[in-house]
Amino acid sequence: MSANADKTMQASLATGDLLRLLAFLEDCSNELETAVDLHDPNPVFRMALQAIKGHLEARVMTPTSLIAASNVPYATANRRLREMIEAGLIDQRPRTKSGKSFSMHPSERLLEQWSQMSGRVRRLAEVYFDSHSDREDARDYYFGGSYMTAHAIPPIQVLPEPLKLTGGMRVLVHGDPTFMVMENLKRQFEQVIGTQINQRAFSIDRLRDEALRNAERTSSRYDIIALDLPWIGEFVERNILMPLDEIMDVARLDPADFHTAGWKAAHWGGRPYGVPAQTTPELLFYRRDLLTAAGLEPPATTDEVLEAARRMHAPQTGRYGIGWNAARGTALGHTVLMTMADFGQPVLDLPEVAGSFDTDRLAERDYRVTIDTEKGLRAAEFLMDLLRYSPPDILSMSWYERVRPFAAGRIAMAYGYTLLAPYFELDPSSPAYGQTGYLPHPHGPGAGNVAPVGGYVMGIPANLAPDRVAAAVEALRVFTSPEAQKLYVQNGSRTNPRYSVGADAEVRRASPIFEAVDAMSWRDELQFWPRPPVPEINGIIQVCGEEFHDMLRGLISPRTALRRAQERAEALIERPGPS
Repeated sequence: MSANADKTMQASLATGDLLRLLAFLEDCSNELETAVDLHDPNPVFRMALQAIKGHLEARVMTPTSLIAASNVPYATANRRLREMIEAGLIDQRPRTKSGKSFSMHPSERLLEQWSQMSGRVRRLAEVYFDSHSDREDARDYYFGGSYMTAHAIPPIQVLPEPLKLTGGMRVLVHGDPTFMVMENLKRQFEQVIGTQINQRAFSIDRLRDEALRNAERTSSRYDIIALDLPWIGEFVERNILMPLDEIMDVARLDPADFHTAGWKAAHWGGRPYGVPAQTTPELLFYRRDLLTAAGLEPPATTDEVLEAARRMHAPQTGRYGIGWNAARGTALGHTVLMTMADFGQPVLDLPEVAGSFDTDRLAERDYRVTIDTEKGLRAAEFLMDLLRYSPPDILSMSWYERVRPFAAGRIAMAYGYTLLAPYFELDPSSPAYGQTGYLPHPHGPGAGNVAPVGGYVMGIPANLAPDRVAAAVEALRVFTSPEAQKLYVQNGSRTNPRYSVGADAEVRRASPIFEAVDAMSWRDELQFWPRPPVPEINGIIQVCGEEFHDMLRGLISPRTALRRAQERAEALIERPGPS
């Protein structure tokens, strides 16, 4: 990521809407109290402001610090503070085992009130002072609220009691932009859960290896682990994850709020084993300005992708038509499965249902490999055609390497996960900044649009010490809550597993990607069947990534690549024994 993008991501919380409004209101209060001699300070307002500001900045607020911010005598402020506690505006949390010392936190009620008020104040300011106040979102203001703030998610709230965990909360994650946002917000989340957080991040292959090593330990080194969606079946069959319905009330997660594909992908045998932490479909990123200059519409089919890539391919000027995952192994293997899906071919013989494919009975293990098919051949030939309009180093391009040149303006289109969008959405110096459109995978003949769902769920290791499970469950709920997800977005994440977060006005202002993904979800284009989470999927992906790489290098023909991949993948399938 460029230096500018990194600075923007780091600074986004400090310049967030709510903090800006808090600073504005504080300055207004100072001006009002000094402008008129008989104007008295409002201690409740000032202490509420201080409590919320401290909460957002992850600073510990004590009764003394709130009273000091009140601008009134100690006795008066102390009385008003007690009234705020009794009214449910301020929560107290014990700081010591004796319970004689407390930290002060804004309650959920207060946070919601301030969040709504902030939106109204901002729109009022636009109505009266902004020269562009006739724009749509300013006109949406009405007294007591606004249509845009009807779905506003308040800031994250601290737990009433701190989690008690020896050595703090230990988390294993993937080293991607969303989880790195969580790391940057560690101090704030430590305040929320009341204990230290120790987070380790690895690349995708090293993450899987570490999770498997951890499962062999007598007692888990981690309280929570993140896992790629396709690993669910393998991790459950190998007894690596606890079923969530045994250790918590799953209804507390509000399952209906998750994008359907992301929530279903966290299940095996009808039981949930993880909570979606990031739902990040792979989309086609395209430069709107370049397509317009070429007189092209956004591509809807694979043929149109090739035509657009051809028209915008200008290697003599250092610009190439399209970028994609083509590095040998895991990276290209994912591309193969997703490209087959573009032509309506799942990698397993999944039953067709309502224009899609049924994944509900995968745990029965009654499936076979379907790579060497006519649709599989079309997918292979499409990848060969893409080579002609790709950068010269395409066969070593993987997750980040395909998006960095797109952000730098060297590639006109790229297949990429939404979690990689910060590379160009947060960098004003990028030629793709503000010029990127988002599409589900354009489809082949006779197939429908699919946005293959990727991302990570967070689960509880099966070998976690029993005395740590309850705290791990509570932290898992916090990390995946709508309030936390909104906070990730405000700090640079471009993934979101929840409908409520995508409907939040501040989230939608952060990026057009959220509205686009929500629309795909409602159209049922978000699907996880392209990478079915069976125990053998990691091996199948690796096989495809090897055989198709040889094909792209010209060492074998597409038909030979299909046959070899089919044979090697079939050898991986293990049939369950008799019950």
